[in-house]
Amino acid sequence: MSTSARSASPTAVPPRHRRGRHPHDDAPDTSRQFHRIAALPDGPEREELCQEVICAWMPMAGRLARNFRDRGESLEDLEQVAALGLVKAVHRYDPGRGCAFESFAVPTIVGEVKRHFRDHLWGVHVPRRTQELRNQVRAASRQLECRPDDRRPSVAELAEFSGLSEEEVATGLEALESYSPLSLDAELPGTDDGYSLKDTLGVPDPGFDQVVFREAVKPKLKRLPEREQRILYLRFFDELTQSKIADQLGISQMHVSRLLTRICERLQEEIEEDRDSNRDEGAGDR
Repeated sequence: MSTSARSASPTAVPPRHRRGRHPHDDAPDTSRQFHRIAALPDGPEREELCQEVICAWMPMAGRLARNFRDRGESLEDLEQVAALGLVKAVHRYDPGRGCAFESFAVPTIVGEVKRHFRDHLWGVHVPRRTQELRNQVRAASRQLECRPDDRRPSVAELAEFSGLSEEEVATGLEALESYSPLSLDAELPGTDDGYSLKDTLGVPDPGFDQVVFREAVKPKLKRLPEREQRILYLRFFDELTQSKIADQLGISQMHVSRLLTRICERLQEEIEEDRDSNRDEGAGDR
């Protein structure tokens, strides 16, 4: 335990001297406290004892957190996540099972940190298996890249080294670029005029909606009476005014206005009924 760590936790228990027996030289002897915790009911005394043990093991939690630095997350946040894993380990540990606390705490803390990376740092949702493949391929690639010719390893070489299939390696390689999404404002490679990904995106085309509306209304128009079809044709295809339509049909302009309104409302109602019916059928199929 470092000098700063000792001063930050005055209640910490001196570490055990087990040199050579396990890699956690900063593991304190808290077996007595754990047996007391197990015998105490929930309450202030038990919580205070838990806090004492947590402080004693904090240096080890910090060391485990530092193993994950330089992976896109600040060390301070990693240490907080590791501390959370330590708290969980202290409260869940049962000394009656016979295993040393560090053998229970280390996987708990490491698992909490890995879960933090998996659930909070990926820019897009990636299945857990794909994330595991990414990590395996990334580790294998780093090992194989240490060669004199600086040649990047092939998929076949990565598969042989990692024990994965070539398909799994390909999935892991694809996921290497999925950890952090590229900004839409990022300039495209090979361009020097500021042309970005955002400039390649399309925009809604009202023409497509127009096609959908025309196809939806076409069978409805064919079923209209001939007189109503003619009124619509004169108004929307010949683009005549209501007064000129009234002159051709021998009726008043007000009558033409009422007919147009009634026809359009009826067509809209029929189209919306068809749309609702199709949506209900689609939901039933699912």
